[in-house]
Amino acid sequence: MINSSPTRNFRKERVLLYDTRLHIFPGKLKSRWIGPFIIHRVYSNGVVELLNSNGKDSFRVNGYRLKPFMEPFKPEKEEINLLEPQKA
Repeated sequence: MINSSPTRNFRKERVLLYDTRLHIFPGKLKSRWIGPFIIHRVYSNGVVELLNSNGKDSFRVNGYRLKPFMEPFKPEKEEINLLEPQKA
């Protein structure tokens, strides 16, 4: 949930939106979260204004339908030099 906490600024954070239309036949493993979207403004009554990924279109949703977006972990590639096997 994203609320209007006075100690934290949520602007420009990326979030996922819960898709309420997917309740009828969602499929067992289908994700019900869409996005990511960017938070534009948080109102005191719990409404959050979101921007699409293009940054132009905005819409308002209830903050309870949001969760923080976590970037997928991308491990850094490390090169390991292997030694030639010794002949006995």
